[in-house]
Formats: sequence, structure tokens, C-alpha cells
Amino acid sequence: MVDLGSGTPLVLIPGIQGRWEWMRPTVEALARHFRVLSFSLAGERTSGHVFDPALGFDNFIVQIDRVLEEAAVRSAVLCGVSYGGLIAARYAALRPHRTDALVLASALAPGYTPDARVRFYSRAPWLLSPLFVMNAWRRSRPEVRTALPGRRERLAFSAGQCWRVAANPTSPARMRGRIRLIEGLDLTSSVREITAPTLLITGEPELDRVVPPDHTLEYAALLPHAERLTFERTGHIGVVTRPARFAEAVAAFVSGAAAETHERPRRLAGRS
Repeated sequence: MVDLGSGTPLVLIPGIQGRWEWMRPTVEALARHFRVLSFSLAGERTSGHVFDPALGFDNFIVQIDRVLEEAAVRSAVLCGVSYGGLIAARYAALRPHRTDALVLASALAPGYTPDARVRFYSRAPWLLSPLFVMNAWRRSRPEVRTALPGRRERLAFSAGQCWRVAANPTSPARMRGRIRLIEGLDLTSSVREITAPTLLITGEPELDRVVPPDHTLEYAALLPHAERLTFERTGHIGVVTRPARFAEAVAAFVSGAAAETHERPRRLAGRS
């Protein structure tokens, strides 16, 4: 577990690849505003959390409970990215007393089903991993060029991100396993139970070639109170291409949500 910064606790949940280190720039940017707790997903060698097949997807719920307990934190802001958004939403539904606010960034839809591309790579994850990496880089290139218009900053970002990925490798087999955890698992009913202030962050539709923004915005139909933000000049990986701007947006939302929570009892008292 990484524990960085001070102030309001925020739990940052990584995507399907499972490694928090891939979002290190995001962790560091958020730590200027929050006490950031992050971790690798259960089952990763560095996670410290053995995956229990009997728990299925809810291994991640137990893992977040443990993270909060080890940090001596009663409740926190939950921030889930992509696959981590499903985890964050599930946690907020099951643990409302431990969720101060919820941020879903390019999150998979609550009723997500794997498309043909995902099913193709799942057939032989290790064998097809070189093709997966090549196509992932090709899909991200337009976004990186838009988010980082300067050639020097693009090179710096690419070199840094390649190093983080190489130094903290993921497992294609474990990624396939995480997909299988949510096959047939419709979280729609539990999402309707979320009461925490919620922010839905999406990239621009033409730049996110992994999770179309419409998928993330399916949460809006289930959570009428949710706020929406289109993260300009980004697609699916805006949390790492523009981490400072992402952190500022999250901090502004959490600050506003806290002010609203504080003000609501006063308004109600004034009406009585």
C-alpha cells in the first residue's frame, strides 16, 4: 500500500492491469490535495492480499476495508479509474458509511459485457499480449498528442510511462481473470444504492478508444445526483497525461461536496 500526502483521505483504485505504480504521477498530483491511499489489486504479488476465489469480485471490497483499517481511516473519498471504477462504485454501494464521495474516471459501465476485442485477447492472453500492447499504444497515440502538444513533453511522458510499466509488469492472465469476474455480474441494482456525492469524469469521445464516455455516463441514469465532467484534451488515460489538472478537478469536486454536506443541515434547520 502507498500512503502519500495529508488531509482528506482518498483511495485511488487502479484499472484492469492492477498496478498502482502505473498511476504514480496521478498519486503524486493527488497527494498535493489529499492523503492518498493506493494499492495493487488483490492477486498481484505486491498487493499483500491473497485472492480468495470464493469471494470473486468482492475480494476488492475486502481489500479496501483492509487498506482503510491499516491506515486507521474511518472513511474516504473513493476514486476508481476504468475497471477500478466498477470496484469503487460497488464499494460505495456496500459501504456508504465509509464513502465520503465517489469519483468514477472513464469507468466501465455497471452492466459491462466484454466486446469482441476483449474476448479475442482473452482467448490466449500471454500469446496475444505483444499484439495487445502494440494496439494499445496505437490507440493511445492520438490522445497523447492532444494532451501533450509539445514533442519534448510527449517524449518525457512516454519514456516515464514505459519505465513504470516495464518496472512493474502486469499479468495478462490475471487481467483475463478480472474480466471473468464481471462476466454476468450486473452491478446496476447495487449502484442505485449509492448515496455519496458522485463525479463522473470522461475524456473526449473521439479520444477515448478504450471505454467510450457513453459507457461511463450510464451511471448518470442510475445516480441523478451525479455531476459530470468532460476532461478536455484527454481520452482514457488523462489521469496520467494530465495528472495535475485531474487532481485539481477532483479536489474542487470534493471541496464543493463537503461544503454542500455542511450547508444542508443549516438549510433544513432554517425551514423548520
